[in-house]
Amino acid sequence: MPAEKKKNTAKRNKSVVVVADADTAAAAAAAAATATATATSERIDVLDESINISDKDVPFEEDLLRNPYSLRHWLRYLDHHASSSIAQQFVVYERAVKELPGSYKLWKAYLDQRRQHLAKRLLPYVEAQEDWESLDDCYERALMPRIWIDYLEHLMATPRITKTRRSFDKALRALPITQHIRIWGLYLDWAKKTGGETALKVYKRYLKLEPNHGEDYVDLLITMERYDEAATRLCKIINNESFQSMHGKSHYQLWRQLCDIICSHPKDIKSLAIENILRSGIKRFTDQTGRLWNDLAKYWILLNHFEKARDVYEEAITSVMTVRDFTQVFDAYAEFEESVISAKMEAAEIAEAEGEEEVDQLELDMRLMRLERLMERRPLLVNEVLLRQNPNSVPEWQKRVELWGENAQKVVETYTKAVTTIHPKKSDGKLTSLWVNFAKFYENGNDLASARTIFEKATKVNYKTVNDLADVWCEYAEMELRRENYDAALRVMGRATIASKQKNIIYHDESLPVQIRVYKSLRLWSFYVDMEESIGTVESTKAVYDRILELKIANPQIIVNYANFLEENKFFEESYKVYERGIDLFGYPIAFELWNTYLLKFIKRH
Repeated sequence: MPAEKKKNTAKRNKSVVVVADADTAAAAAAAAATATATATSERIDVLDESINISDKDVPFEEDLLRNPYSLRHWLRYLDHHASSSIAQQFVVYERAVKELPGSYKLWKAYLDQRRQHLAKRLLPYVEAQEDWESLDDCYERALMPRIWIDYLEHLMATPRITKTRRSFDKALRALPITQHIRIWGLYLDWAKKTGGETALKVYKRYLKLEPNHGEDYVDLLITMERYDEAATRLCKIINNESFQSMHGKSHYQLWRQLCDIICSHPKDIKSLAIENILRSGIKRFTDQTGRLWNDLAKYWILLNHFEKARDVYEEAITSVMTVRDFTQVFDAYAEFEESVISAKMEAAEIAEAEGEEEVDQLELDMRLMRLERLMERRPLLVNEVLLRQNPNSVPEWQKRVELWGENAQKVVETYTKAVTTIHPKKSDGKLTSLWVNFAKFYENGNDLASARTIFEKATKVNYKTVNDLADVWCEYAEMELRRENYDAALRVMGRATIASKQKNIIYHDESLPVQIRVYKSLRLWSFYVDMEESIGTVESTKAVYDRILELKIANPQIIVNYANFLEENKFFEESYKVYERGIDLFGYPIAFELWNTYLLKFIKRH
């Protein structure tokens, strides 16, 4: 019995202690809640209801007394108060973040709750400044990157420019540099919407951190119509060879953007030497010279300096290197002249209708003549472009001669320039045709002395092949034949076939000039022997044939022709000897065919 009494007494004492502890916990929790509410009364917007600790709260409060730094216990307590008044929830949140100031989850839930509360009440900043500033204070106590972003987004929705800007600056100072990129994205978006000097200063600060984002700053300047500063900044970007575009633009695309700014707003650009910049671009981007020349001309047109624009167009069409660029410039030039004429004609019509002083008709006629002359020059200008592109093009030089038509002076100038410009070894086309046509031009004008001079010069040119020089000698002789100067023609061919003083000349040795090797040209000897058969004597013709055989350049046709020539002149035995020399000269199967011809001739004769 005494032991059982002691046991019951202990149980009663323990229950009394538990009740006492519960009452104490409730009292402590109430005191803490009241203190927290009092301390934060200036930051909480709704505290019209009394804050009481109910019996249902006691277990939660006991858990928090035992585990004040447990996030799980605070979240359970907040879930328990989900249906309580907003003031009660805010008090619990304040107590929670005071104990766990580094908990992102608690701060996020608390701040979202406060923002939702403001949104439900539909209170704009102007009508509820204290409520908004109270929320600002809560945000500023939560120094975490994601919270800062929410805070800044919250401020961006209000018209407080200075407050927002300073908060962005605070965030950049508070967060490590590795987190700055997350802040700068919002900062730049807000700066763009805000505009003015604020946007410019924010972007200038950002460029110190990320200089490769200069294009975005240029775009901002353009939207703010600060074209001079935009062009200056873009020039610095272009001149920086190490610059890498964040938008994947090439250097030429940046140049195009600069040209567009200059040509669209020439009067606003004060800080740059525009003409020098565009001309440097023309030298730098050789595949886009046409567009850049047009940009330069357009710049002067927009400044109403029409004569300077015309000078630019003239310079362009005489310096571009491709037909594509020429077409771009010429079309723009013609369009410019047509627009000026149209404007003059419209002005004349208006003046006539209003009875005012007439527009100068002489000036209008001169402009029309200038346009007509420009159109007439187009074929010559295109030809010039092609010759600048390939100065060794024989067909283009010949075409240029044809374009001059009956203008003898220009024809002679063109031929002279052509034969002095074209490199014989690099000529594109048959250079001999140019020399021959040059000589024929004088021949057709009955100036044989000049024609002979041209041919003499032509024979001294080191052509690509020996046959080219042989063609020149043959044409030279043919000119003399056309003029019935037979002796002169024979003398020309005699000079052409004089053997070189050098020994062991190899016909295909490209290292030797063609003048040294031409005496071994079968084409030259064939023409010579044909001419001897026509206007020479039998002895002279035989001498030419014998010379061909001595040089060992004869082909089977030469053998047959020589034998037939001797047979026609009754030199039968000598013709048989020619066949025998040919058989010795050639092997099978050519010798077999010569034998057949030889035997048939011999049997027929004997």
